[in-house]
Amino acid sequence: MAKLKIFADSTSDLPKEWIDRHDIGIIPLYVVFGNEQLRDGVDITPAELYKRVSRSGSLPKTAAPSPADFMAAFEPYVEQGDSILYISLSSGLSATYQNALIAAAEYPEASIRVVDSLNLSSAIGLLVMKAVYAANEGKSLDEIVRMLESARPAVESEFVIDTLEYLYKGGRCSGVQNLLGSLLNIRPVIKVIDGKMTPAYKVRGKKEKAMNQMLQNALDKQERMDNDLIFVVHTYAEDEAQYLQQVLKEKTNAREVAISTAGCVISSHCGPKTIGIMYCKHSGFIS
Repeated sequence: MAKLKIFADSTSDLPKEWIDRHDIGIIPLYVVFGNEQLRDGVDITPAELYKRVSRSGSLPKTAAPSPADFMAAFEPYVEQGDSILYISLSSGLSATYQNALIAAAEYPEASIRVVDSLNLSSAIGLLVMKAVYAANEGKSLDEIVRMLESARPAVESEFVIDTLEYLYKGGRCSGVQNLLGSLLNIRPVIKVIDGKMTPAYKVRGKKEKAMNQMLQNALDKQERMDNDLIFVVHTYAEDEAQYLQQVLKEKTNAREVAISTAGCVISSHCGPKTIGIMYCKHSGFIS
């Protein structure tokens, strides 16, 4: 009997036990050191990435899966007649979405849908889990795609960068900005808007100040939350993640507040000790 196979990529940062429990296909992006291409979460872990960066003083590049990578992942399910749904990293951040479309076009007779999350990290994971639950309820592929497209603008993603070093090394801020940020102890807070990482505001002082501001921003919108799931995502900030998880459990009506760990691609752009809160709003509060 034909089934629906749900795919995401490694930047969705879903907990491994969730991936295994719900049989979610994960297509890895690449971390590139010189001529060496390593699959995110397969050939390299964040701990190994940070060790390499510390030794070399330079950041790796990241690369999207190729159309051939997607075809290799899709083909077994196409051959057995299953439908396929792939929820991608934002098209504003990577060629991943476009490469998945190229791969899907190679199977014109198959039922393959590619949805642009317009987001990153566990915000993609939020949409993936909505698709999983909808599929478990017996929703059709078209119904699930319509639901995702409706939910997508309601996803809120905000995270605190602990250091400007990785943004600077990756060419995402100037040397002057990096120096001033270090001297003034400025913590940038990033939001994802229209599929792109956008500086939302800066907080001067200790990281805890910026983190608590981010937490308060989420709590100020708790009446708008859809209460299904909140993600606290982090890169080597476990204690802070547990603190945010506990407060969000106490202060919101969320059925689940989950902690997720960012993979190598997200880590290579944001650096260690980054922490974020991601959730969906009710459909009536999309703006």
